[in-house]
Amino acid sequence: MSSSQSPRAYDPRLVLRRIEHEIGTRLRQKALSTYRPYPKQGTFHEAGLLHRERLLMAANQVGKTIAAGMETAMHLTGRYPAWWVGRTFERATHCWASGKSGTDTRDNPQRILLGRPGEIGTGSIPKDAIVSLSTGRGVADAVDTIRVRHRDGDISTCTLKTYDQGRERWQGETLDLVWFDEEPPEDIYTEGLTRTNATGGFVYITFTPLLGISNVVRRFYVDHAPGTHITQMTLEDAEHYTAEQREAIAATYDEFEREARTQGIPQLGSGRVFPINEGQVACASFEIPRHWPRISGLDFGYDHPTGAVQLAWDRDADILYCICAYRERHKTPVQFAPCVRPWGEYPWAWPHDGLQHDKGSGEQLMAQYRAQGLKMLSVRATYEDGTWGLEAGVTEMLDRMQTGRLKVFYHLREWFEEFNLYHRKDGLIVAEHEDLLSATRYAMMMRRLAQVKGASRTHFVPAAAPQPQGWMA
Repeated sequence: MSSSQSPRAYDPRLVLRRIEHEIGTRLRQKALSTYRPYPKQGTFHEAGLLHRERLLMAANQVGKTIAAGMETAMHLTGRYPAWWVGRTFERATHCWASGKSGTDTRDNPQRILLGRPGEIGTGSIPKDAIVSLSTGRGVADAVDTIRVRHRDGDISTCTLKTYDQGRERWQGETLDLVWFDEEPPEDIYTEGLTRTNATGGFVYITFTPLLGISNVVRRFYVDHAPGTHITQMTLEDAEHYTAEQREAIAATYDEFEREARTQGIPQLGSGRVFPINEGQVACASFEIPRHWPRISGLDFGYDHPTGAVQLAWDRDADILYCICAYRERHKTPVQFAPCVRPWGEYPWAWPHDGLQHDKGSGEQLMAQYRAQGLKMLSVRATYEDGTWGLEAGVTEMLDRMQTGRLKVFYHLREWFEEFNLYHRKDGLIVAEHEDLLSATRYAMMMRRLAQVKGASRTHFVPAAAPQPQGWMA
């Protein structure tokens, strides 16, 4: 051995570590070929075959960004595994991958696609497919555009974008796909989706829903807009955690954010208004006894939906059953009333804005519904003492739910959507997307005027009220 050579160079343990490191590096450079999705990740991929807009709304650290990064690499390279059942391209593609800021984009989608700085080629895009990288500006180690060799020999491109660039920087390009990592502002999402119109391309979003029910989340989670698909992935769906680890992770989060961070359920401000499981409220539908009185409730709308429900009242047990529910936006009284008239000739409770006059005809809003055959009560919904407070109403609803005295037929899914998303922010109820719940509250408040089928008109004059309550004359 030469005196200039260190004995450490021949240390078997050091050599073994070097070999293991080299094997690990080579394996990381082939991450795409070894990727096997968890079932929920597989559902997300498969949905791309039929849906243009996809959302993987998931708990923290369960593999949502990895799933999108792997799929993006497949579309850039054309290297689809034998198990793949999602959308495919037989040509080179052009896409954007994006995040909130330059730092976020570098640390998340860029890291997943390329690997960490200094380890380029250890991400989802195989090292042998990377043709060149152009450097981004303003953030250390950030990349602007990745040029990738597609299997057909042409060059695919992936440009890294940020939301804070603003809408104008998202205009003009024509793309095959756009990946939004973390929830984008609505205007950025719309522009990204528009970039794929001409190619028949698609978009996908991956995030943990910490911003609540934004318009982007609502598009998938509530409105179920045509062409959209949502996959929710929980901590339990991530197979790399043990049961003990999942329990420990959940315990680290505050209660108000635990569902979002561990179950992928949108965070609802400072808490749900009705913090109980829908199973405590839902019941199977059944034929309503003829002697049970009924009353309907109406929440007026146009730009937001008009909501209508009908309650049946078991007086003996003091249980209210919501047996019908309907909501629709952009419908006038002439269009809406025919949709609920088949519910029968029962009284309709309504709120204070029913007293507003139409700017064109000068007729009160509730009178317009009366003219369409709905038996509107003579005055707005109040309790017997003349009060109508929102907090009092929701408190009674919650009390009835908790004691089994407010039940809802389980097939009324739109009612339960509102029930599950109705929440407070900074302690105050967020008065949005609660059309059916409001209609339920009005009918509950006026149940004293509920009638059985075929009953004649009655007039009710509560002692504390300044005006009579009954049928519109």
